[in-house]
Amino acid sequence: MNLGSHIKNARLELSKVIFPTKGQVKQAYVSVIIVVTVITAFLALVDLVMSSIVSAILG
Repeated sequence: MNLGSHIKNARLELSKVIFPTKGQVKQAYVSVIIVVTVITAFLALVDLVMSSIVSAILG
């Protein structure tokens, strides 16, 4: 396989790609930010509870 046919095949495959719209990208971005925020809050709460328990046990 030579370089020319490789580039031709790569362009052919790239033409089949469906890129997301701006709306879809924005929606995914907002969803990721919300999920990360919720997980961060949950882990902070678990850390607070666990440190309180350990502090109570160790005095």
